[in-house]
Amino acid sequence: MNLTTEQTGGVSIVRVAETRLTYPMLGDFSSTVNGLISSGKREILIDLAQVTYMDSATIGCLMDLYRQISVAGGHLKLSGVQKRVETMLKMTGAQNFIEIHADEPGAVRSFGV
Repeated sequence: MNLTTEQTGGVSIVRVAETRLTYPMLGDFSSTVNGLISSGKREILIDLAQVTYMDSATIGCLMDLYRQISVAGGHLKLSGVQKRVETMLKMTGAQNFIEIHADEPGAVRSFGV
């Protein structure tokens, strides 16, 4: 899976460089985010600008990561969400928990760190 991470101020950014984020890739994706949480990172932004499709397993994974970060006292947010992906998040109610931002700079500012 093509993922990169970087730190911008107090925000850890995970960039997903795949057009489809589906079940077979979730191991790598989840491990990357869990690694950040384990190392003490609490403000995590997932950049989905290149993702045009995600399946229900991915949404479940995002909700699990959201729960883990929330329990640890942090925040998980998404940026660059494509329309089709946003529709999936809305249909499942995930957007009621995970903040969605149009672009990365706005999302980073929203953390207030």
